[in-house]
Amino acid sequence: MSAQRSPWAWIPTLYFGQGIPYVVVMTLSVVLYKNLGISNTDIALYTSWLYLPWVIKPLWSPLAELFGTKRSWVVVLQFFVGAALAGVALTIPTDKVFQLSLAVFWLMAFASASHDIAADGYYMLALPQHSQAAFVGVRSTFYRLANIGGQGGLVYLAGELTERSGSVVEAWTTVFWLMGGLFVVLALWHALVLPRPAADVRGPGRGAAHGLASEFFAVFASFFKKPGIAVVLGFLLLYRFPEAQLLKLASPFLLDPVEQGGLGLSTKQVGIAYGTVGLTALTLGGLYGGWVISRIGLKRALWPLVLAMHVPNVAFLLLAMAHPTSLVVISAALAVEQFGYGLGFTAYLMYMIHVADGPQKTAHYAICTGFMALGMMIPGMWSGWLQDQVGYVPFFAWVLIATVPSFIMTALIKVPDGFGKKAE
Repeated sequence: MSAQRSPWAWIPTLYFGQGIPYVVVMTLSVVLYKNLGISNTDIALYTSWLYLPWVIKPLWSPLAELFGTKRSWVVVLQFFVGAALAGVALTIPTDKVFQLSLAVFWLMAFASASHDIAADGYYMLALPQHSQAAFVGVRSTFYRLANIGGQGGLVYLAGELTERSGSVVEAWTTVFWLMGGLFVVLALWHALVLPRPAADVRGPGRGAAHGLASEFFAVFASFFKKPGIAVVLGFLLLYRFPEAQLLKLASPFLLDPVEQGGLGLSTKQVGIAYGTVGLTALTLGGLYGGWVISRIGLKRALWPLVLAMHVPNVAFLLLAMAHPTSLVVISAALAVEQFGYGLGFTAYLMYMIHVADGPQKTAHYAICTGFMALGMMIPGMWSGWLQDQVGYVPFFAWVLIATVPSFIMTALIKVPDGFGKKAE
């Protein structure tokens, strides 16, 4: 009976659940620490390290093949994420909130990266291929809604509770308890409704580990034998070089008082301007970028999309110079920047699909995403220190200069004619 359950009963919640822990680890942690008075240097350095599980997740992905079923991995990891969210709530009122919460965020990041592996594998096993294609847009939409709900709704809620209670600690503790409870409910829901596809068989266990490990390293080796791999890796690592630095300082810039060079927004206003308006624009940019590539192909669309991604970064420089007080003006500037980011990111994703194409495309795409995460992690680590040294205006000017390596690598890559273009 459960094997026949409609995909609408579980795909939206599965991918909404996939998005929540990622946005918590990558974005809410930054806002939380900024509200608690942690320096930009420490925020950027230590939260950038949280990318590491996504960098190295291809290394432990065979575990999901060796032990248990994909379905069981999904449910167990969701319970673990719920417990981790509650664990963060427990650390916030303590004297060592930064150290203790970071440790829990690390555990949550590893659980979230592992959940990505299990959920994507389960999706491919639970649906026939034609249904996989039909629901890919649903997956993406609900993942984006999780981002908007987290970066927009939850940040707004934390701001609202702070204003009502007068306590940042109490507000964020409540938010994380609420998220922990909701995530446990989500895990219970999936334990009940996820189908049990016949293809989702229990892994062979430790006895097959040696053979699987040999196969895994062979797949890894084949990736690094691809033609022009040095240029490919350079592009994957440097395409988002400026954005990796900007993203870590975006929320601190919006929250910092004007006398420190920021815009002095409240937490609620950041939830509206950056978390809701900005992410909605990002989503629309991604959809439009995908449409453009489907019409003219990646090769023809590449440079317009690259420029659309990097040129709007000037919005942050202008905001830092002008310090507008109108939330409408600030939201509009963020919408332009995020829409351009959405456009440019589609080119990056399509190039990864091109690189991964071949007999081992799933594994090779996972390796690409690891390098993508590494390209975000390393520049983000020093970005807070740099901003603390020079201030916001010089920092955002540097972000514009940092687009040069991205342009150089874009000029070096090769894309086949018509790749990504929809057949007439």
